[in-house]
Amino acid sequence: MSSKPSPFFLNKDLANTPNDQGESPTWRERLQPIFSTEGNILLALVAVFLVAYFLPIEQARFNNAVHESMALTKWYAQEHVLLCLIPAFFIAGAIGAFVSQAAVMKYLGAKANKLVAYSVASTSGTLLAVCSCTVLPLFAGIWKRGAGLGPAAAFLYSGPAINILAIILTARVLGLELGVARGVFAIVFSVVIGLTMAFIFAKEEALKATEAAKQPPLPESRPLWQTATMLGAMTGILIFANWGYPAEEAGLWYAIWSWRWILTSAFALVMATGLWLFYGVRLVEVIISVLVVGALALAFPSHPLIPFIAGVIALSLMATSGSGELSTWLGQTWDFAKKILPLLLAGVVVAGLLLGRPGHEGLIPSVWVESALGGNSLTANASAAIAGALMYFATLTEVPILQGLLGAGMGEGPALALLLAGPTLSLPNMIVIRSVMGTKKTLVFVALVVVLATFSGLLYGAVFA
Repeated sequence: MSSKPSPFFLNKDLANTPNDQGESPTWRERLQPIFSTEGNILLALVAVFLVAYFLPIEQARFNNAVHESMALTKWYAQEHVLLCLIPAFFIAGAIGAFVSQAAVMKYLGAKANKLVAYSVASTSGTLLAVCSCTVLPLFAGIWKRGAGLGPAAAFLYSGPAINILAIILTARVLGLELGVARGVFAIVFSVVIGLTMAFIFAKEEALKATEAAKQPPLPESRPLWQTATMLGAMTGILIFANWGYPAEEAGLWYAIWSWRWILTSAFALVMATGLWLFYGVRLVEVIISVLVVGALALAFPSHPLIPFIAGVIALSLMATSGSGELSTWLGQTWDFAKKILPLLLAGVVVAGLLLGRPGHEGLIPSVWVESALGGNSLTANASAAIAGALMYFATLTEVPILQGLLGAGMGEGPALALLLAGPTLSLPNMIVIRSVMGTKKTLVFVALVVVLATFSGLLYGAVFA
């Protein structure tokens, strides 16, 4: 009768088993079983036990940090998952399903025209008013379709950084010089970061381009303008559904905000028409979906999330019953969602536990951050860049937060450093980036953002302080 092998910590013969040369095992060889599957399980159990045993529930700061973590997660789920991430997931899925790899390689691939590739990638933020988390599905989409590391990294930075509304708000609230500096440095950074990433990982990029060249080009399933129309409609939904409340109740930005749901509905109608004309969804399904969503919008004018959710459900049902392309689109969307969303939510929980919400305390006292940001020293600018890289900023929220920090004595240079690192990076953002392009590339990308933000803050502070 056979028996199961004993775990490494019960196997008395394991430590005395000779190695290949017949010699007694070294300490490294004896410790090697600890890093096996069974050893990893044991270490994980011990870690969970120690955390539970020493959980400081009697400490007010810890309990408050747990509350802040849950509050930040709830706020994130209410404000960003439905309106930001779900449209972004559908756009990323559409890129994977509808945009041919040849088209991505032509404009953003490793061997694409550098001027075209970096021009497209570095100015994308002018069209996408997204945060550091919402840009992730879009980045994953173009990366999966074969975009070169340089253009993909430039897009990853520019998406949240080059936000026209945020730059204008910065100039009006924090000063013209700071607003202009934010816009100029952000555009330059996106190109510099992309080129540097491509240079550092040039061998991998060359191998990736060689492998892609071996693949036979797939024929275009439909004209490019049809795909562009659908992607444009979904991008319009993403932008206007998340249009932020302006600083003043007047002017163009406020007018757009007042009409944002009308504009969102218009883009949704364009997308619904495209589903019928381009992708073979039955007209009766499109009409029923539009009527149901429109009726809910009229019945609940103060609760736009209700028709928005109904629209997402209707789109999913039409994609399920549609052609093979639509089923592929839904499958790609779900693939991005199940891989990215859990990591994002876990990152938000950890970020809230450590740093709290803006204006609230986490485990790390905010006074530590504020005390390190005065003046224009290297330490102050680096502290601002690192703090910004770890914190999560929703679109436009960085401006009032910085306004308060400047009032508390923060230097002008560190303010710019935080503006250049904060909206682009966050702890949840880093976790997802690592899952997409690996640990080494993620560390280089984060380091480039932090270092460039630090020295830009030093330069700006020296000139304008």
